[in-house]
Amino acid sequence: MKVQMEQLALAWGPLRKTFTVAELNARIRGLLGDEFDDIWVAGEISGTKNATSGHCYFTLKDQDAQLRCVCFRQSLRYLKFKPQDGMAVLARGRIDVYEARGEYQLLVEAIEPQGHGALQLAFEQLKKKLAAEGLFDPARKRPIPRLPQRIGIVTSPSGAVVRDITEILSRRFPGLHLRIYPALVQGDGSVEAVCRAIEYFSNSGWAEVVIVARGGGSLEDLWTFNEEAVARAIVESNVPVISAVGHETDFTISDFVADLRAATPSAAAELVTCSRDQLFDQLAVYDQKLLQNARYRLAIAARALHERGVERATAVLHRNVGRWQQRVDELDYRQRGRVLAAASARRRRLEEMATRLSRLDLRLRFAQARRRLEAASVTATQLIRLRLTRAHARFDPLTAQLTQLSPLKILDRGYAIVTNQAGGIVKQPGDAPVDSDVGIRLAQGKIAARVLRIPASPDH
Repeated sequence: MKVQMEQLALAWGPLRKTFTVAELNARIRGLLGDEFDDIWVAGEISGTKNATSGHCYFTLKDQDAQLRCVCFRQSLRYLKFKPQDGMAVLARGRIDVYEARGEYQLLVEAIEPQGHGALQLAFEQLKKKLAAEGLFDPARKRPIPRLPQRIGIVTSPSGAVVRDITEILSRRFPGLHLRIYPALVQGDGSVEAVCRAIEYFSNSGWAEVVIVARGGGSLEDLWTFNEEAVARAIVESNVPVISAVGHETDFTISDFVADLRAATPSAAAELVTCSRDQLFDQLAVYDQKLLQNARYRLAIAARALHERGVERATAVLHRNVGRWQQRVDELDYRQRGRVLAAASARRRRLEEMATRLSRLDLRLRFAQARRRLEAASVTATQLIRLRLTRAHARFDPLTAQLTQLSPLKILDRGYAIVTNQAGGIVKQPGDAPVDSDVGIRLAQGKIAARVLRIPASPDH
């Protein structure tokens, strides 16, 4: 038997693995879901459609491609703004497969608007270039000294940044050595000034850490710290660099390449060193907190493990419910289309029947028949008059001729017509024997008579 199976395998080749469409879509959904579980996608929104279920469907597109997206109701309610056609956005979510149509789509969980025109494009291009070189890699960045004694500061000497940093450092840890390198932080020459300041601290070997600081402003005001020269000067510095540019919501290229980013210059002063009083307090309580921290971490880990299981189950349930709701939305759109098509067809049928009925209206037919009857009556009257005229034209000569030939004319001269009992005209004595009744027709009226005798005929 084994030999026969081997022969069959050689004859027919390796056994084929066959999937059903549902199995293949499910397998693809699992692979895509594992590989693209949390991604950001940049593109322009088009074809936005809000379903009655509360879901939002749209397409992200760029110059070369497009991607179908769906934002389920439970995620849509937490968005800061609603998707609209033409918006350039960054969409965060995961790739999923809608098995009913065999299409993959992005399940959107968050959306952020894209930016500021040409400057924003330059920012993104430089960010992509430096990221490809590995300059944003956390493994490349150096740790900040825990208790630095010598701190270099690169900023404008006339701004409030210097005062805020020095006051906070003096209050938190008195006795630190600060060295300020005055530099332009905006406008012409600012890029060169900032690069020279960073190179000074890098080459001098005096500072243990350098803070590059500037107050808030617009994208144009902060553009000095988005220049490639400044970014490379920070990367090439021999001293760890803290970037403290703008407000908390401002991000620059310097923030990404620096060894540490501070939300504000004041935050940089708090991050660069701890408070001396806090340090003493921490040293005093470390022994007491070791056991408490261990227990706490174990409790947090157990709770996180439990929540992760619950959240994953909830997420799976929401995705399954969302898919069914998406299917319901699709069927709803199709049903509406069919209803509208049927209503349109019936409306056209009704209009056709109304047109046909108007053509069959009895009033119109009666009016047409009446017009035909009147026309026929006029025609018949004219024909009758014409025929009467022609008959009179033939009849009058015949009447005159008949009048001339009528025996009544002879009777007017005194003659009479005698008829026997049989109604025949008596032309000779034998037609009316003796004792027979005869009728005499005169010019005016008739008389009855009896034959009493027949006289002898005179000789000629």
